[in-house]
Amino acid sequence: MSQREPFRVTRRTALKWGALAAAAPALSGLPLAVFASGDSVVLLWNDAALQGVRDSKLGPPMVARALAIVHTCIFDAWAAYDHQAMGTRLGGALRRPPRERRLANINMAISFAAYRAAVDLFPGDRLSVFDPLMRRLGYDPANATADITTPAGVGNVAAQAVLEFRHRDGANQLGDEPGGKPGVPYADFTGYQPANDPMDLRRGSLFDPAAVHDANRWQPLRYFDKTGTDVSQPFVGAHWQHVTPFALTNVAQLRTTGPARYGSPAYESQARALLAISAGLTDEQKMIAEYWADGPQSELPPGHWDLFAQFVSRRDHHSTYKHGVDADVQLFFALTNAVFDASICCWDNKCAFDSVRPITAIRYLFRGQQVRSWGGRYRGTRLIDGAAWLPYQASTFPTPPFPEYSSGHSTFSAAGAEILRLFTASDDFGASVTFQAGSSKFETGAVPASDLTLRWATFSDAANQAGLSRRYGGIHFEQGDLDGRAAGRRVAQVAWARAQGYISGADQEGDHDYGNDEGETA
Repeated sequence: MSQREPFRVTRRTALKWGALAAAAPALSGLPLAVFASGDSVVLLWNDAALQGVRDSKLGPPMVARALAIVHTCIFDAWAAYDHQAMGTRLGGALRRPPRERRLANINMAISFAAYRAAVDLFPGDRLSVFDPLMRRLGYDPANATADITTPAGVGNVAAQAVLEFRHRDGANQLGDEPGGKPGVPYADFTGYQPANDPMDLRRGSLFDPAAVHDANRWQPLRYFDKTGTDVSQPFVGAHWQHVTPFALTNVAQLRTTGPARYGSPAYESQARALLAISAGLTDEQKMIAEYWADGPQSELPPGHWDLFAQFVSRRDHHSTYKHGVDADVQLFFALTNAVFDASICCWDNKCAFDSVRPITAIRYLFRGQQVRSWGGRYRGTRLIDGAAWLPYQASTFPTPPFPEYSSGHSTFSAAGAEILRLFTASDDFGASVTFQAGSSKFETGAVPASDLTLRWATFSDAANQAGLSRRYGGIHFEQGDLDGRAAGRRVAQVAWARAQGYISGADQEGDHDYGNDEGETA
């Protein structure tokens, strides 16, 4: 184990993480000496995939799946040059002889596999991000050979097998599932309809309790986004419980008894707890809410943990040598598939319980009553009508477009932290991020009052803060956060075991189709 030194993430780096699409050029500006930074080819393709995420309009579960597909394609191509690892789709069928297991061949196979996956998942970034990276690596992106005696052929064939499987995994990536809107990628095909009418948050609108037909159920919102578009929220991922997982044998195997029900003491208690948090928000809590928000045009929560994995790779000096490439392949394979299965586990809860968000519950419970709360941008804490309560979020993205229980941030982050802990055999993280005075995105110029640093001694600290951030932001109740964390850790352990089976070769056959306990494809 290498000697580790704590690393700091500067405000400049934090801005890159949160808004790289706006603040930095695309990878077309990548320097010719692509390995000069010490990053392996795996990190270069991870960066490229994250740019694809930022430039897309995918929801969190779709992002988790996309990143898992990219890194599974990378893994399957890499496995052909390992002496024991088994590909997830073709097993050992692509295995190359020892004389060919050179770093140059591995890098090429990985790159072709990653390229095919990235173009399939993020086609809009082919010309601006993926083709330029291939050319800077010295490869021809038009080389579609299926000759597995060549590294390009290994990468292309490995990727094609994964993509063919995933095109029929229930995600509806191609927009061709019966019942969905034809030609719309990831469209719901279950026929979901919200129980409640939309809540109108546009300027001048008042809360209408008559729109809430069931106070237990999710209520979509209507608002103007930052482009000025009039948005009426759909349930993003309403079909996600039908997606085939990586390691889970039953998408509902970690489903709980669900959230508190309207009319129970717990229902009102959880709402009052959020009001108390809102009324007492400190600058630090506000910046925690903002840092972890991961809204549109960011990496979203699944990609956030890919960034943490990149820094672990750099911290632990994985480098561009073969041992570093091997380590990065295995790390990102386990991480992204754990986070992918976390998305399925979490969205199973969201689909099963269709649960109310705080903005609906608090407004419905406390309408006509004076409550003490954050009063809106630059207004501090004050008494307001409960029907006017707002979460500490941007007005252009006030609450995510899906039900509350359980928390995606909590589930994704707990899964990510557990994989990083298992991979490094330690919970040590030692990271920090610093925000300059007045750099808040929601209350610019006022928050924080002075420079502020968030520190995470451990991966678990970071994951716990990510979950808590959604309570500070008024997005989740405590139960949705804590249950999400517990599920995320368990999902990661299951995914880790499955990944180790492929890495060690103990999983002797590819082409696995995991089903639920009744044998039905998930």
